[in-house]
This record gives sequence, C-alpha cells and structure tokens, in this order.
Amino acid sequence: MGSLENGIERATNGREEHEEETEQEPILMEQSERFCMFPIRYKQVWEMYKKAMASFWTAEEVDLSQDVQQWDALSDSEKHFVSHVLAFFAASDGIVLENLAARFLNDVQIPEARAFYGFQLAMENIHSEMYSLLLETYIKDSMEKHRLFNAIESIPCVSRKAKWALDWIHSSNSFAERLVAFACVEGIFFSGSFCAIFWLKKRGLMPGLTFSNELISRDEGLHCDFACLLYSLLRKQLPWQKVHGIVHEAVEIETEFVCEALPCALIGMNSDLMSQYIKFVADRLLVALGYQRKYNVENPFDWMEFISLQELKPVASYQKERRTFLREGWVTIKKHLLCQASKMVERISSSRWTQTSSHQFVATFSSIVLKCRIWNPNFVTLLCALNLYIVFQGIYIMS
Repeated sequence: MGSLENGIERATNGREEHEEETEQEPILMEQSERFCMFPIRYKQVWEMYKKAMASFWTAEEVDLSQDVQQWDALSDSEKHFVSHVLAFFAASDGIVLENLAARFLNDVQIPEARAFYGFQLAMENIHSEMYSLLLETYIKDSMEKHRLFNAIESIPCVSRKAKWALDWIHSSNSFAERLVAFACVEGIFFSGSFCAIFWLKKRGLMPGLTFSNELISRDEGLHCDFACLLYSLLRKQLPWQKVHGIVHEAVEIETEFVCEALPCALIGMNSDLMSQYIKFVADRLLVALGYQRKYNVENPFDWMEFISLQELKPVASYQKERRTFLREGWVTIKKHLLCQASKMVERISSSRWTQTSSHQFVATFSSIVLKCRIWNPNFVTLLCALNLYIVFQGIYIMS
C-alpha cells in the first residue's frame, strides 16, 4: 500500500512540476496564436526552419552502384564496424521520430518551432529509409540482415543506446532535461558513427555511403543546433551539474558502443581515439548549450576538424555542380569529335586511309567512349555506331 501511495505522490509531483514549468516558459504555454504562423515572433527559430527546408533531399538522389564492389573489398573488421554503425542508425531515427511525435510536438507551442519539428519528422523518415537501403544493399545474408534490422533487440551495445533514449522519451523529467538528453542523442550518440563513415571517405571508399553520410550529418548537426537554440529560449535553465551528468551518461554509453563495434585497431582509427573524439564532441555540445567543458580534450582526428568547419552545401548545389560538369564534359567531347572527324575526312579524301588508320580511329573513339561513359548511355551508343560507320567507310574507300 505504501509503494502505491509513493507512486501516486511521485506522479502528482511530476504533474505539478510540469504545470509549473509550463507557466514559466513562454515557448511551452498554450496560446491561441499558435495555430497561425504569422507574424513571426521567434526569428532565429524561423530561420532554422527555412535552413532545414533548403537542405531537403531524398534517398533516390544517392547512387549506390559503386558501393557493392567496394564493400566486398573491405576487411572483416571494417565490415563489422560499418554494419554495426548502420544498424544503430537504422533504429535511431525511429527513436528520434518517436520523441518528436510523442513528446516535443506536444510540449512546444510556438508555431515556428512546430514547423521545424514537422520538417524534421520528414527528414528523419528519409534518413531511416536511406540507412535501410544501405543495409539492404550491402548485407546479402538474410539472417545477418534480420539481426542488423533488429539491432535494438539483437545487439547489446545498440540496445543500451536505444534504451537510454527511450527512457528519456517516457520519463516525467522536465522539458529542459529531455531537450538536453535528445541533444546528446543527435550530437553525441551519432558522433562516433558519423566519424567512422567520414574515415571511409578520407580513404576514398564507398562513395554512396559517404555522400549520404554528408547529407545526414549535416541534417543532424542542424537538429542539434536547433535543440541548443530552443534551450537558450528557456527562462529556467538547468544547473551545470545536471547537464554535465546527462552528457556524461551519453558519453559513457557511446564509448562502450564504439569499443564493442570497433574491436580491432584499423588504419588511423581505433577505440581509444574514437573515445577521445566523443569527449571532444561532448565538450563542444556543452559550450553550445552555454556551459563549461567537462573533458578538455583535443580533436584526435584533424580531418574531422576540417569537415566540421566546412559548411555542407544544399543538395541543389551538388546537382548544379553536376550539371555544370556534364555541360563542360559535353563541350570537351564535341571538340574531340570535330578534331578527329577533320583528320579522318582529310585522310580519306587524300587516299591515305590504311589498316593502321582504322586501328587508330577505333582506339581514339573507344577512348572517348570510356571518358564520356558516365554522362549519357545513349550518347555512348551513338558514338559506338559512329565509330563503326567511320571505320567501314574508310575500308570501303580503300577498296
């Protein structure tokens, strides 16, 4: 009977604390204006929403055609590490979705923040689809694929990360505490995994995986920045001891995950360096939240420092660069064709076409075909036909 009374008392206290917090925090207070977007009152929050919109992309924009062969060439240790990273990612976005839908969209009342969270829901679905596609593409064994898709239950180090996040979703803690906790999920829990994939990019491996990682890490960085911005709008913020405690728990769990997922030292990457990097990221998050550093360690990966400093462009920028590349490539090919065609006409007309000439033109046009293969398959077919036509025309004239 006593335990039941204690439970009722804790629940009552939790409700009272929640009501008190809501009364103190304008962004959590219900108001009639929350149903209309304009006028914009929180300009920084609105700018974050517009920035998120400008970064929109879809899974169909990521080309995985080159990844399969390169995946087979990875060592067993590298495959183990990457597959565990992808297994966590595939499940983690669903957890973030759960938190947004079940808690944060109900907690936060200002329309600018709700707009951001609504768009984040869409992006987290795209992330989840992308990670599922990656696992589907790389992992051919059906039992292993099932194990990775159910990593929350089948892989202990993933399960511990998921449980920590899920406990915060269902907790009666204040919004401020839960906001910090999920800043840790998107900031600290993702940091080691993002770093692992950027390590592959540094080595020039897995272009589809690494490109999707660029896009997703940019999105998650923005989500973490948004959590810090929203936290700065709270009137009653947490004592530093509480925040350091939440961050420390996240660091311990992420470090444990890295040590289990990375059992062997790889080239330029091992669990000790990764653990240091996680602490470095945790300090950076603490500063963004307005607190002092806890670990005071340096970034052990200089290439990650470069990546964190450069601003990742919207997908539209990548597409624009690709169109420019195609256009310039087409101009180059036309110059090659005109030059070679001119030489061919001159030789044929002067009766200097020989068997050697045929071989030379076959080699020249084959080279052009190989160079332009990535641009347009139809154009490649046309070049091949033109190549044969020119050779046979030359042979006909010779005869």
